[in-house]
Amino acid sequence: MDPRGQKLTSAHKTMDNQEQVNFGYKKVSPEEKTALVGEVFAQVAERYDIMNDLMSLGTHRLFKRMVIHMSGVRPGHQVLDLAGGTGDMSALFARKVGPDGRVILTDLNQPMMTVGRNRLLDKGLSQVEFCHAPAEALPFADASFDCACISFGLRNFTDKDQALNELLRVLKPGAALLVLEFSKPEHPALSAAYKAFQSLWPSAGKAVAGDSEPYKYLVESISVHPQQRALKQMFEDAGFETVTYSNLIGGVAAIHRGVKPQP
Repeated sequence: MDPRGQKLTSAHKTMDNQEQVNFGYKKVSPEEKTALVGEVFAQVAERYDIMNDLMSLGTHRLFKRMVIHMSGVRPGHQVLDLAGGTGDMSALFARKVGPDGRVILTDLNQPMMTVGRNRLLDKGLSQVEFCHAPAEALPFADASFDCACISFGLRNFTDKDQALNELLRVLKPGAALLVLEFSKPEHPALSAAYKAFQSLWPSAGKAVAGDSEPYKYLVESISVHPQQRALKQMFEDAGFETVTYSNLIGGVAAIHRGVKPQP
């Protein structure tokens, strides 16, 4: 078996050996979580971006542009947009890398990628490629990318630690990983107000996307996601250095950034 095949086997074995993981407030097997998350996003793929605008009051678009600014991506670069879904981050990166660069949108959810593929092709962004693969077993060679990004996707991963290990592997030395994710507000008053706002999401999801269950899961998944300092430690445990995070709207969301060490 070639080394790449051995890596995939090892990564899947890591996932299989876990006893239980969080799916919102439930404890399920890794296989069950992968399947359940897939069902959640397949149900809302067509209305996913509309709901993002409603739930964030449009601020997610500003946050994503901040990620692009912090990435340092230049023309000709190779970028991995992991859990890229409907492709809004890939579109932003594609304009940065230009016609000589490449963006690979990787996701485990085919309906989400289909929406993204159609939108990006309509925009003429032919430098974006698509890959159906799990975050925990990336089918790319070592040191392939000048930058990697996860935008509002890390909390859905079955094995976050394994995914971070894989991202470190496929990044070039000195390249950055940026994770934009819902986080924990640091002020009690803001936290209370945010929870009240979140309580509206399932009913909004029912009205706009036709299903409240994915948005109940969304609220729960944010609640059990590691807080900012814990996620910073996870980056460092995986081997990233110069790890920082920037709170957005007082910690409602955060951008974590880490760099793969130089040899």
